[in-house]
Amino acid sequence: MAISEQFSRAKILIVDDKPTNLVLLQKILEVEGYTEITAIMDSREVEETYRQNRFDLVLLDLSMPYLDGFQVMAQLTQIDPDGYLPILVLTAQGDPQTRLRSLNSGAKDFIAKPFDRVEVLTRIHNMLEVRLLHNQLRDQNIILEDKVRERTQELHDTRLEIIRRLGRAAEYRDNETGLHIIRMSKFSECLGRATGMTAVEADMLLNASPMHDIGKIGIPDKILLKPGKFEADEWEIMKSHAAIGAEILAGQPSPLMDMARSIALTHHEKWDGSGYPNNLKGESIPLVGRITALCDVFDALMSDRPYKKAWTVEAAVGYINENSGLHFEPALVKAFGGVLPELLAIREKFSEPVAP
Repeated sequence: MAISEQFSRAKILIVDDKPTNLVLLQKILEVEGYTEITAIMDSREVEETYRQNRFDLVLLDLSMPYLDGFQVMAQLTQIDPDGYLPILVLTAQGDPQTRLRSLNSGAKDFIAKPFDRVEVLTRIHNMLEVRLLHNQLRDQNIILEDKVRERTQELHDTRLEIIRRLGRAAEYRDNETGLHIIRMSKFSECLGRATGMTAVEADMLLNASPMHDIGKIGIPDKILLKPGKFEADEWEIMKSHAAIGAEILAGQPSPLMDMARSIALTHHEKWDGSGYPNNLKGESIPLVGRITALCDVFDALMSDRPYKKAWTVEAAVGYINENSGLHFEPALVKAFGGVLPELLAIREKFSEPVAP
């Protein structure tokens, strides 16, 4: 039977310590039209040869010196433990025990000795057909996986951008560039990793923290933008932005929105219990709230606001250290000091544009 070009280019390895068997099989295959044939007599060479070529079919004798067929199959299984091993066993042993052991070791089919030309070609063709279909399915899966990764990354990036813009909608009224949102969210991710968060947890914090002040959209401009000190009633209204933000973000059960709601509600709580809105103390404040609080304050201190000028880095760091155990968790302040160079690099990268 004539074989297609796809089959003729299939890479075939023959392993047998008998030269006559190698010559006979190679001749049968060449006459049929197969062109990519490698023959090995020394079974010790199989492992390296297979690593270099990844054959589409291996015709493997069982009874050989040095390494028998079972030992060779064990090596090939280690090379590609999750793949499809295209092994056709060459054997004169037809007993059930040998066949079962061969199948358990990775063999897919058998060719009996002495060789029958028609049987050899039929079994090889059938095996190659399965192998090529397996390769096609594998390649399709790789393409699909790449597309899924690409789309997932696009969704991730789009989601982060939407969240940042949502956070910026609140910040825009007193911080026109919105770069505070980017800086403090990246600060939070960095400090989260420093506290032992997993990459997934830190990434979620990066995505959730930009919404910490979303409740500001419910605060009147005359209070939010007031340059001087708040009156008592004004301060109560200003503090309500934490509860407003939590209410805006409530009712959506995703882990991201749940974290964002927790941050919005608790990022003004203080370690000593003097914060708002619920006077939470110590570890009763969620970790993400404690992290966001420190990062928000650190960047806010170094930013111009209607009511103050930007502090220097030294003054801001000094404030964080002075408020360890009061506003901020001492362990977080220590971790903050450890990643300060990374935070300053983020600040430099996303610095406010210089006014002309």
